[in-house]
Amino acid sequence: MAVNPSNQPSAGMFFPTQTPGTVLCCTCGVPMAPNPANMCVRCLRLRVDITEGLPRQATVNFCPDCSSYLQPPNKWMRFNLESQELLHFLVKRLHTRFSRLVTVCHAEFIFTEPHSKRLKIRLRVRREVLNGAVLEQPHIVEFVVHDKLCTPCSRLQANPDQWVAAVQLRQHVTHRRTFLFLEQLILRHGAATRAVRIAAAPHGLDFFFASRSHANRLVDFLNSVAPIHFRTDKQLVSHDEKSSVYNYKHTFSVEISPICREDLICLPPKVARSLGNLGPLVICTKVSNSIILMDPFTLRVAYINATQYWSDPFRPLLSSRQLVEYSILDIELESDIVTVAGSRYQLASVEVARMSDFSNIFRVKTHIGHLLNVGDNALGYDLFGANTNDMEMDKYKGLVLPECLLVKKSYEETRAKRRGKQRNFKLKRLEVEVDATNGRKGEEDKKNDEYRKFLEELEENPELRFNISLYKNENYEPSEMGSSMADVDETPSVPVEELVADLEDLDITDDQD
Repeated sequence: MAVNPSNQPSAGMFFPTQTPGTVLCCTCGVPMAPNPANMCVRCLRLRVDITEGLPRQATVNFCPDCSSYLQPPNKWMRFNLESQELLHFLVKRLHTRFSRLVTVCHAEFIFTEPHSKRLKIRLRVRREVLNGAVLEQPHIVEFVVHDKLCTPCSRLQANPDQWVAAVQLRQHVTHRRTFLFLEQLILRHGAATRAVRIAAAPHGLDFFFASRSHANRLVDFLNSVAPIHFRTDKQLVSHDEKSSVYNYKHTFSVEISPICREDLICLPPKVARSLGNLGPLVICTKVSNSIILMDPFTLRVAYINATQYWSDPFRPLLSSRQLVEYSILDIELESDIVTVAGSRYQLASVEVARMSDFSNIFRVKTHIGHLLNVGDNALGYDLFGANTNDMEMDKYKGLVLPECLLVKKSYEETRAKRRGKQRNFKLKRLEVEVDATNGRKGEEDKKNDEYRKFLEELEENPELRFNISLYKNENYEPSEMGSSMADVDETPSVPVEELVADLEDLDITDDQD
């Protein structure tokens, strides 16, 4: 007999396949996998009903004004319809009665009409039955939704002007760019979902809340996304001498730094020394909870947080609404492309002339050389003809200003051909109450123009739209673009991959096709 020393199976050897053993059901005789009860699943369900004693109907209180559900005794929680959070909330309501009888393995919603005042969930429960056998069985529970106003909404129904806390958000600048951006951040993070009312005010917005904690939450959110400082105040509304209960109205006065992205700043000497003799001419490249300042001639960067700024505040020398369009006549690169504070820059020497006046040609240094080519247009600050009456600049003796300072590339010519056409994305807006009696003539046109420029900035700057939710525009048709392919490729736009579907626009039908 030959022995295989390597213990490896040879080609002619046969290995039988193992098949799981089966037994016959003691009741119906059907072959089945063995289990401790020696019964098939069908016979087990005929003898034992593990859902016996489980509730098939329950109730839940719902506030129709704020779309929140009551968690006894007095906590209201807001959930979207058929969301995972709502499913967890409903299952938790049943957990006390289910945990003593069965174990819940799986849960899912069963579709019901949105206005039927019914919520159905299908549970898959598990329980040990005869002789240690484990049986699983589906169980449907129907929740009857009862409408009941929560305490803040009931107070609002009684008196619409009744509020407990107000947040007065202000920024003393001549434009609304910051508020347009903050509006999208507030919507994305749901920072003002508890607001009773939002009203427009000069240089800002007013948020009214039915609870002081909700106002505190908005102030904390603003402090995490913008350089702010705030003060609080309260006013006594009523006082019960017998129970010593005091009712106050709280007000949060929040001010945002006037420094905005793309602003030109002349740093005070004290601030410049604290930042390692930066500048003194710098450009604000980004604003979050800190202000990022960059020297456009050396690419040095400094960060200023809210505490540092408000301890020694300063204002911009020129804002982005004072940008002038220039034409690039010649360009010479002076360095390689470098990444500074997450953005790309390249030093270059360019020859420029104002689009409105070609009589003066200047040779200046810029930090956006990687974006420019001969024949392009760029936006910059005209320091040659500007009347800069700034006290901080007078403190620097012998300071020589450049004739102009370029900030970004301009797409005004190609955008003019596309203006009036629909974009492939859209944004959601806050429901803000506007007092029509105080509106000045031409104010609406100014707001529309600022909103249009904000949309153009979103298309040009991917970093700006990183924290903003852009939704697909269902009415957008690419065939409506009346420009050439060259213009379409040159003008920046939002890629389709960055867009998300708006659930409010979804059309769910029964068409299987």
